Amino acid sequence: MNDKTAKWVYWIATGLVALVYLGGGVFYISMHQLVVGMYENLLHYPSYIVWPLAILKIIAAVVILWRPNAMITDWAYGAMFWHLLLAASAHINVGDPGWPPSAVTWVLLIVSWLTANRVRTTKSAYAPGGKATTA
Repeated sequence: MNDKTAKWVYWIATGLVALVYLGGGVFYISMHQLVVGMYENLLHYPSYIVWPLAILKIIAAVVILWRPNAMITDWAYGAMFWHLLLAASAHINVGDPGWPPSAVTWVLLIVSWLTANRVRTTKSAYAPGGKATTA
């Protein structure tokens, strides 16, 4: 893949992931009671995790778009990776057909992470093309 294609792939994948997370965070805040009902009645999760998830979704989206430094961005990618994987498995576990959006976003997140070092100036030592630094 040439650099121009990598740039397009990265920004499309990253933009879609950020859109899903920003939209999810705003939805969790604006439709709080609906989300609480889904968490308690459908997924059987405690409702107190809705507010932290809403805030963290927005922060994660901002971090992967802004990329303030490699370590914080890697933490955001890691948190999003596990969140999406666990979200899909939670929906599958209760027989809810709402798992495909999290699975598709999980794939887009992986594509974003794999192409980030080819596009961004702030490089991750852990992504392909990154250089490990010594202390």
